[in-house]
Amino acid sequence: METRVEIINHKRFRPYVIGTAQMEKLYTGMRWGEGPVWFADLEMLLFSDIPNDRILRWAEGAGVSVFRAPSNHANGNTRDRAGRLLTCESGARRVTRTEADGSITVIAESYHGKRLNSPNDIVVSADGTVWFTDPDYGILSDYTGDKAESDIGVCNVFRVDPQCGQLSVATGDLVKPNGLAFSPDERILYIADSGASHIEGGPHHIVAFDVNEAGTLSNRRVHAEISPGIPDGFRVDMDGNIWTSAQDGVHCIAPDGELIGKILLPEHVANLTFGGRKRNRLFITAASSLYSLFVGTKGALRP
Repeated sequence: METRVEIINHKRFRPYVIGTAQMEKLYTGMRWGEGPVWFADLEMLLFSDIPNDRILRWAEGAGVSVFRAPSNHANGNTRDRAGRLLTCESGARRVTRTEADGSITVIAESYHGKRLNSPNDIVVSADGTVWFTDPDYGILSDYTGDKAESDIGVCNVFRVDPQCGQLSVATGDLVKPNGLAFSPDERILYIADSGASHIEGGPHHIVAFDVNEAGTLSNRRVHAEISPGIPDGFRVDMDGNIWTSAQDGVHCIAPDGELIGKILLPEHVANLTFGGRKRNRLFITAASSLYSLFVGTKGALRP
């Protein structure tokens, strides 16, 4: 299909646009696609179809098949330092790890004896710390989880200590924390606040925090406002640019917060990741479809 690109800053964004690369629709038929994660060793992509309660698998030449169903309304996915799949199970209100033998280990499901809301997106830092967002989307209706009241009464970003497994609050400052990713050097943690999805006049921006040596966050600031729509999932490339979901496609945000370009799509984009043999293929989960596009940059080694 035709690749539609909007170049806003020619000098900064044009090097990332490959003129002969075509947007590819790899699959359609989802109700809300999310959580793409690339497995370089297996040359496959896993991604979630939340309302259909399944995790799907895509591989070049093999198409799409079901990886796990039911999936407890799986949402965000990533890999840990050992290459194991970590999943935010929106329906079960927990974070799990899939072991090498296929068994499931629960990483987090409660905080101070109270159930989590609906874990949404997840990343792992170089030291093995697991970071995840816990908005209330999965308990607002029966569509992407099970409707319920929040036990903890707040939407947090959590971190799981890699040594003892202790769960702690990284920040409780956001209305509806959503996607998250580190800068390439892991000195900055970016987090989407998509509160405008349900709150009139609510936030629709990506905030940045400095990551301190102890793993605590400080110096909260708004990095970029996303419009139209809200920021959901996003990833960072090797140059420090943020490639984020938006209502009209994928927006590319420079390290200084400038919107430098867009990849336009006919569907509301939910999430994306870098993959392929050279990490230069952008895999995009939109409302009903999975797309891909080769770009002139590579994803950061750590998501």
